[in-house]
Amino acid sequence: MCSVRQSAVDRVYGMAQKFRKVKSQKSKVKTLLTGCISKKDFLKFKNFFDFILPIKTLTLWPDILKKEKFHFSADQREKKFVEKFDCQYLKIKPKYEKNFLVFVPISIGCNNFCSFCIVPFVRGPLICRDYQEILKEANEAIKNGAKEIWLLGQNVNDYKSPRDPSINFAKLLRMVNEIEGNFWIRFTSPHPKNFSDELIETMAKYQKVTPYLNLPVQSGDDEILKKMNRGYTVKEYKNLVKKIRKAFKKYRKELEKEVAISTDVIVGFPGETENNFQNTVKLFKEIKFDMAYIAQYSPRPGTAAEKMKDEVPKKEKERRWKVLTEILKETALEKNKKFIGKEIEVLPEEYKDGFLIGKCRHYKTVKFEGKENLIGKFVKVKILDVFPWGLKGKIL
Repeated sequence: MCSVRQSAVDRVYGMAQKFRKVKSQKSKVKTLLTGCISKKDFLKFKNFFDFILPIKTLTLWPDILKKEKFHFSADQREKKFVEKFDCQYLKIKPKYEKNFLVFVPISIGCNNFCSFCIVPFVRGPLICRDYQEILKEANEAIKNGAKEIWLLGQNVNDYKSPRDPSINFAKLLRMVNEIEGNFWIRFTSPHPKNFSDELIETMAKYQKVTPYLNLPVQSGDDEILKKMNRGYTVKEYKNLVKKIRKAFKKYRKELEKEVAISTDVIVGFPGETENNFQNTVKLFKEIKFDMAYIAQYSPRPGTAAEKMKDEVPKKEKERRWKVLTEILKETALEKNKKFIGKEIEVLPEEYKDGFLIGKCRHYKTVKFEGKENLIGKFVKVKILDVFPWGLKGKIL
């Protein structure tokens, strides 16, 4: 379970009711809940499951599950215990369904405390992984056929190696870029408030880093950004976007001179007036995002925003969502039209009804006819048609 979003908690609650029925019929059945679980959610679910184990304790599971009548309480998680097993958790290597697409965690937790977000409460403070471990995992993945490496963290630009704090995220990015092999580098997610000039130049200059960036803005209004505790202004965000675009124009060629920028935004945050919202509309029209993940605000128990007044009505949230979505459709289509007639590199990820579907370096979805055995291999595709949410072409 990921209790970062309330919708996930609600789904688990519905499933828990079904599990209870199964247990009443089959007394030997044992149930276990894991994931990033907040204390409030622990209390909510403790009567539904035999075991509730925070995901950070994964390395302890073999011993835990051997013990009969074992009861793990979230209140027992002392600071030293958490720090110890956070580090071990980061060392666990997942089994990938697609060996060509690999996610390498570089940190866990967050120190930002945005007022709408529960991550710092369920995942704890920021703990960074040693850079040598990251490089080793990335190296092994590439040797085993990885074509796309994602560096993951709640706020990647806060990264500093515990072994050598001079190794920041920009330096780590350069080190991964220097690994031999033909592969792409992506990362998520950065925070706008501490996006350094060094990082901007690194991601633009080093060619394995793809020309795509998700840069969450959350709101286009300074008053709302302050209530969200985001730590930057609209002007600072816009200046950052300009610097990033300028750097790519300087270091990249042809299509890659235009970096694709997506964002996250919340509509209907407590106290968001029509004037506040119109400032977000203005920002969308000015920045012209390639993609945006638009969320309607819902209160998350345990966050500062939960206690804020002036809740925006549901219908108004839906209206604001539609307004931004329509703007996004126009700007996304406008951006995608630049790909018509161009030959681009695509990494197919799935096969369906005679078509391959994958991503290009700009992280746009590309659909084209092809054989299933091309999944996980770089192919050249000529783009023939475009839509707001993707591109269509033919293999060369």
